Amino acid sequence: MNMFYKLISKSLWNRRTSVILTLLSIALSISLLAGVEHLRREAKDSFTKTISGTDLIIGARSGQVNLLLYSVFRIGNATNNISWESYKDIASGKNIKWTIPISLGDSHKGFRVMGTTQDYFEHYRYGNKMALSFKQGKQFQHVYDAVLGHQVAKELGYEIGQKIVLSHGLGKVSFSKHDDKPFEIVGILEPTGTPIDRTIHISLAGIEAIHIDWQHGAKIPGLSISAEDALKQDLTPKAITAVFVGLKSKVATFSLQRKINNYRQEPLIAIIPGIALVQLWQILSVIENLLLVISAFVVLTGLTGMITTLLAGLNERRREMAILRSVGAKPFYIFLLLMTESVLLTVIGCLLGIAIMFFILTILKPILITQYGLFIGINPINSYILIIIALVIALSAILGLIPSLIAFRRSLKDGLSIRN
Repeated sequence: MNMFYKLISKSLWNRRTSVILTLLSIALSISLLAGVEHLRREAKDSFTKTISGTDLIIGARSGQVNLLLYSVFRIGNATNNISWESYKDIASGKNIKWTIPISLGDSHKGFRVMGTTQDYFEHYRYGNKMALSFKQGKQFQHVYDAVLGHQVAKELGYEIGQKIVLSHGLGKVSFSKHDDKPFEIVGILEPTGTPIDRTIHISLAGIEAIHIDWQHGAKIPGLSISAEDALKQDLTPKAITAVFVGLKSKVATFSLQRKINNYRQEPLIAIIPGIALVQLWQILSVIENLLLVISAFVVLTGLTGMITTLLAGLNERRREMAILRSVGAKPFYIFLLLMTESVLLTVIGCLLGIAIMFFILTILKPILITQYGLFIGINPINSYILIIIALVIALSAILGLIPSLIAFRRSLKDGLSIRN
C-alpha cells in the first residue's frame, strides 16, 4: 500500500505543473460554489434574526417588502409618514399589548438615526427572542441623549459622554447639520449581529427638537431656536415613520392587519414580518438559483479540466504503465492507480477551495458589515457544504472512470511494446 501511494506521489510530482494548475482550477471552482451557498444562507439567517416577537409592522401604504426593508433593515426610505393621531388611535386598540413607534430620516457619518421611545429597549426582540442589552451606559432619559449600536461606537471610536452632531438626510457627508443641538452619548448596546448595531437611537422628542426650526428638509430662514429654547416647546411628534406592534393574542393578527389595511383616516399598511421575509426571499430566489447554477457549471468545468489533463497525459505515461505491468502489476492495479489520482486531486482541490473561502470571507466580513449591514460568519463548514463536497468527489470518481478504463484497456494490449 505504501508503494501504491508512493507511485502516485512520484507520478504527480513529475507532472507538477499541470497538477498545480488542475488543483487551482478545482479549488477556485469549489470556493465559488461553496462561497455562494454560504453567503446565501448567512445572508438569509442575518435577515431572519433581525426581528422576532413582533406581530405586525405598520407604515404608510407601500409594498410589504419596502416597508420591511426601511423599518427593520434601514434600507431605502419611507414613501410617507404616519400621523401621530393615527398612531395613538391604533395603539389604543383593545388587542394591542405594546407598540414601538420609530422615526427615520437623519444620520451621523453614514449611520442611520432612529427616533423611538423607551418601549423599544423593553419590547424589541431579535434572534431567538433575545432582548437588547447594554455594553455600557443606559437608555436615553433626556431629549438630547443618544444610545449607539455596537458597530457605530466601534467604527467611530465613540465613548460614553461624548457629544455628537446629527445630520439631515442619509449621506455620509452632509451639509445640513443639526449642529446647534448636539447629543450626548449615554449608552452603547451589546452587539446583536443585526442593523441595530449600525443605528443611533434617540428619543422621538429629540427628533422633534432638532427639526423644530426646519421645514421641508431645510432650515427655516430667519428662525433659529436654541437647544435650551427647544426644550420649552411642545415636542410631541407630528408624524412617525413606522410602528412595531405586539398583540395580546396571535389570533387577532389577521383581523387587525385587515383593519389597518382598510384604515379610513389615512392610507396605511400592516405587514407580518415573517410573511414579508418569505416574499423577499421569493424575489431573490431567481438570483440565488442562477448563482448556484453558474457555480455548479464552474465546478463541472474544473473537473472536466482535470479529466482532460489525465487523458492528455495517458500517451506520455504508456511506458510507465508498461513498466508497471512488466514488474507484475495487474490491469486492475493500473485502473485503481488513475482512479485514486483523480479522486485525490479533487479532495486536495476541495480542501484548498475551503481554505481560499476562509481567507476571502475573513477579508469580506468587515466590508459586508460596513457597507451592507450583513453579518456573515467566516466558518463555511456545515452539513450542506459537506454534501456538496461529497457530491463533487463522487462526480470526480465517475469522470475518473474514463481515463482509468482507457489505461486499463491499454495496459492489457501494450505490454512493453509502445506504439507511437
